[in-house]
Amino acid sequence: MRKSLIASLALLLATSTAAFAAGASDGVVKIGILNDQSGVYADFGGKSSVEAAKMAVEDFGGKVLGVPIEIVDADHQNKPDIASNIARQWYDTDKVDAIMELTTSSVALAVQAIAKEKKKIDIVTGAATTDLTGKQCSPYGFHWAYDTHALAVGTGGALVKQGGDTWFFLTADYAFGYSLEQQTGDFVKANGGKILGSVRHPLSTNDFSSFLLQAQSSGAKVIGLANAGLDTSNAIKQASEFGITQGGQHLAALLFTLAEVHGLGLQAAQGLTLTEGYYWNRDDESRKFGKRFFDRTGKMPNMIHTGTYSAVLQYLKAVQKAGTDDTEAVAKELHEMPVDDVFGRGGTVAPNGRMIHDMYLLQVKKPEESKGDWDYYNVLATIPGKEAYIDPAKSGCDLVKQ
Repeated sequence: MRKSLIASLALLLATSTAAFAAGASDGVVKIGILNDQSGVYADFGGKSSVEAAKMAVEDFGGKVLGVPIEIVDADHQNKPDIASNIARQWYDTDKVDAIMELTTSSVALAVQAIAKEKKKIDIVTGAATTDLTGKQCSPYGFHWAYDTHALAVGTGGALVKQGGDTWFFLTADYAFGYSLEQQTGDFVKANGGKILGSVRHPLSTNDFSSFLLQAQSSGAKVIGLANAGLDTSNAIKQASEFGITQGGQHLAALLFTLAEVHGLGLQAAQGLTLTEGYYWNRDDESRKFGKRFFDRTGKMPNMIHTGTYSAVLQYLKAVQKAGTDDTEAVAKELHEMPVDDVFGRGGTVAPNGRMIHDMYLLQVKKPEESKGDWDYYNVLATIPGKEAYIDPAKSGCDLVKQ
């Protein structure tokens, strides 16, 4: 009798252990949103990206494989060392299954390297450098909302075609800025334009005067702002004070989103050409999502917020389809599953982790054209994903060559 009971208990334990291993390994699926919540990119992504992640969890049903889904978040302060410490703690101690958002390219590259080392998932929606799916790609790393090449094809291409064939770059002095300047510059030159020079500025600088004077004196038709967030907003404000646009030079905001347009105001931002992967006022489905997001955050979503929603939702779909939160199995599903949601309609994921989807060339409306708050864009063109993103075979990612 005793032997029979022990055997039954052993069988039950073995069966339970096998089932547990096949499902969620820790009895919870935990996703970390790591981004800038207090600095120059706080409006760009920030706490609003956390809310977008929570919306995705709620829309999925709050559970996956019968266990709860938990969102944790932290502020990396745009510092790779702080981000790396948080990522290691999340992966090693807090049992976080995937880290997402990762605003700031230097941060995203650092965390993706850790995720690769530890065989964990990361999905970047807030950073731009193509190195994430190029020379520093990872079998567990994914790049979701946009990248520097897509921005260059959109904004850079549009302005060259409109006659903006001489450029001077005002560039943020870190990986993102370098990548955006290079990608846009290559595109300008390939289309017959010339680069007259560039100057680099520190992240979060308050005084752009010396940099703008160099750009102004270059005589370039287009001043490319290879920066983002408050840096771009401050550069545009100060350019107006110097009379740069009044003098005939055009400002190209190479990474500017709805959040920054709202902060700057239509009076200052009107006429800017930019590229995003999403616009809330595009159609009925986008407007419905935008209203839900606005009710929670008091703002309409940009491509970072909606891209984070899409990334979290797709990750949960992959866990569900794989029947486990095991990294290898989930990464396989993420690479193979089509993306079809309010952000990534008809999207596909390349072997290098790049989610390929359409981008939109946009122009900021004049104040008199806007029908109300957040009605800020005219959609000039849709850029098909195959045109917006680098051919994965030419990305420089070793994974694609294997």
